[in-house]
Amino acid sequence: MLIHPVLLAGGSGTRLWPLSRKSHPKQFSSFTGSNTLFQDSAERLLTSEILNFADPMVLTNTDYRFVACEQLQQVGINPGSVMIEPEGKNTAAPILAASLYAQMSEPDAILLVAPSDHLIRSTDALHEAIHIGLQYVENGRMVTFGVQPSRPETGYGYLELSTKSLDNYGSATVENFIEKPDLDHASKLIASDNFLWNAGIFLFRARDMVNAFELYAPQMLKTVGEAVKFAKPDLDFLRLCPDAWSRIDAISIDYAIMENSKNLVAVPLKTEWSDLGDWGAVWSMAQSSTSGNVTSETAHAIECNNSFLRSESHDQQIVGIGLEDIIAIAMPDAVLVAHKERSQEVKKAVDLLKLKNVPQAEVSPIDHRPWGWFERLALGDSFQVKRIVVKSGAALSLQSHKHRSEHWVVVAGTAKITIGDTVKLLRAGESAYIPLGEIHRLENPSIQPTVIIEVQIGSYLGEDDIIRYEDQYHRNEDY
Repeated sequence: MLIHPVLLAGGSGTRLWPLSRKSHPKQFSSFTGSNTLFQDSAERLLTSEILNFADPMVLTNTDYRFVACEQLQQVGINPGSVMIEPEGKNTAAPILAASLYAQMSEPDAILLVAPSDHLIRSTDALHEAIHIGLQYVENGRMVTFGVQPSRPETGYGYLELSTKSLDNYGSATVENFIEKPDLDHASKLIASDNFLWNAGIFLFRARDMVNAFELYAPQMLKTVGEAVKFAKPDLDFLRLCPDAWSRIDAISIDYAIMENSKNLVAVPLKTEWSDLGDWGAVWSMAQSSTSGNVTSETAHAIECNNSFLRSESHDQQIVGIGLEDIIAIAMPDAVLVAHKERSQEVKKAVDLLKLKNVPQAEVSPIDHRPWGWFERLALGDSFQVKRIVVKSGAALSLQSHKHRSEHWVVVAGTAKITIGDTVKLLRAGESAYIPLGEIHRLENPSIQPTVIIEVQIGSYLGEDDIIRYEDQYHRNEDY
């Protein structure tokens, strides 16, 4: 049986700030290896000795559509389709949209919906659980996956299972969903053997999910149906209808469907799992020293105990002395220091910075774009210096600026420069000046990345100071 993976990649979590920010959320970042969480999630659903996977469907938003495709290409995966959500609506709406879309070409399509920002230690264990779940899906039931609790966790939801197992693997009917409990309640739950952590992964036939919405959420079915019906192609993406999407309630699939379902089966996921919902969770999944410390390559602990020190830059050293139960995360433009017991409160820091209009609340130091990325190196009252990296064959839009001039110095690769009616090639060590108001474009015609240093001078240096004339990525306001 062919299984269609559906990766949910639209979230913009804040509890892993400063690494995870709105402009570049945690699913597109690396935490435990060279791959990002999104890449690991896709690779887990690529090949199997016991399962047959189709190319993945990805649901994300406008800001992340290019980085999602780029990261899949980096690990050799071509998405079957990429569906763009006009705005975040939690999980019910995108799962229904994926089901309706799959149903168009294959009414009995089997979907496996998974978050793209979780850590699952054993891929074989995941495939085994999916294989067990298929027998129930064939019989018209829907399947969710849960993890045996190892501690009284207050940051996870729980599944209460029937005490009567359906098979030797431990699968059982779901009796109840329990939202994140307090510590006393969580301690009582794990004392019983019929509770699992809710991993948020689902296996079902598309038509069974659509039928469930028809029964439990008919208005959402109607509106999401309109969003899919009137979706429009956008380059290689499918953009759901914004008008219909705006009228959809933002609710979870658990609340809309699963808590009401009478035919939901939970299959145990027998491996180490985490949703990496905060820095404490990241810490717990890392290998610690004999003193309980976890340090990154450029972080150092001197006479520290049970502390997590992490630097996100090879050029930035972080040193802790005499710390105990402390989390310290350093990035070039922001540093977080917190007690381990308060790791789930990082959102307070983001809210405070947003209230003070501090860019670091939501904007990462490296800004990813469809043509590559840029990094701010220096910023003054009337000047800004950036490093810009343009991918092979990529091009910025043909544009002009009302408030700034620019000076480009090529430091690596080859740049094709358009300034007014002049087009020329520049190589490393050569430069170009773009006067205020002049129409210009930067392109990379070579197979190697092009790197330039850009110096902007002007009265206003915001990213919205742009008039765009041509753009191969069909953007209106992006850089």
